Amino acid sequence: MAAKVEVLPVDRDSFVSRQGPRPSAALRDRWAAEPPVATFSIAARDPDTGDLGVAVASKFLAVGAYVPTAKAGVGAVASQAHVNTTYGARALALLAGGASPDDCVAAFHAEDPAIDVRQVGIVAADGASATFTGDACHAWAGGIAGTNFAAQGNILTGPDVVDALVTTFARDDLPFPERLVEALRAADAAGGDRRGRESAALLVVGEAKGYAGLTDRWIDLRVDDHPTPIAELGRLLELHRLFLDKPSAAPRPLLEADVKWLQAILRRTGLLDRAPTGAWDEATEHALEGLFGVENLEERWTTGPRMDPVAWAHLQRIFGGGNE
Repeated sequence: MAAKVEVLPVDRDSFVSRQGPRPSAALRDRWAAEPPVATFSIAARDPDTGDLGVAVASKFLAVGAYVPTAKAGVGAVASQAHVNTTYGARALALLAGGASPDDCVAAFHAEDPAIDVRQVGIVAADGASATFTGDACHAWAGGIAGTNFAAQGNILTGPDVVDALVTTFARDDLPFPERLVEALRAADAAGGDRRGRESAALLVVGEAKGYAGLTDRWIDLRVDDHPTPIAELGRLLELHRLFLDKPSAAPRPLLEADVKWLQAILRRTGLLDRAPTGAWDEATEHALEGLFGVENLEERWTTGPRMDPVAWAHLQRIFGGGNE
């Protein structure tokens, strides 16, 4: 069970920026060459684990290539609207040096002459957060920040989209990555990007949670062009859990009938060169480990006449048959 997220009382006027004064003709010409990344996103921290993440969806090609940035133990950043793709790395460097999310926004104000068309949400490793929406971002545009989250969007159907991000993130019945995707689903159901749907992405980082424990990049999933990108992102997260999670349940003992079924599969796939007997032996184990490699189930491998129940269910789906 995930811990409840503290959602601070919100004075919407102090967090939300709507479309401001009409920009100059020179700026309008400059921005015309930079299509806005019209987006709703949430940058967040898991209070249970300290993991950090960004979930984002947009009517824009490959939004995951531009908006999210995160580093374990430092922070998570969503940079969008007329996106300044340097904001993510710059914010992480400032946070690593002891700056707060508000300090990062202040630095962007001081350094970026086009700040009025930028939107950014930042969450630090201690849960401090900030969201900023430039006065010239396309309506509806705005954001809400609270402990462990910053939610924001632009070219939205209205403020209900951001409210849905915040309300869903406050749930305590889903793991952190699934909660971020569910927040996107809720925001989309509340209206989402008023131009439609195209792409979505999820980035989650945690200390040594990357593949083989070599990096902090735990989950990095992108749907670049799809009619229902958030649903597709949810499907990819399910696959990530299947193929890259370690087993979380006790191994399932393999009965004689189970071993015989597996041996038949191993023989059919060319991994075992003898008829099924139902007896577990070294040749069967070696062949089955090879099958786990072919099916990308290495993270779920266990030795002996037993198997991770998730891997067992997957093999049943792939090959058919087998006992429950």
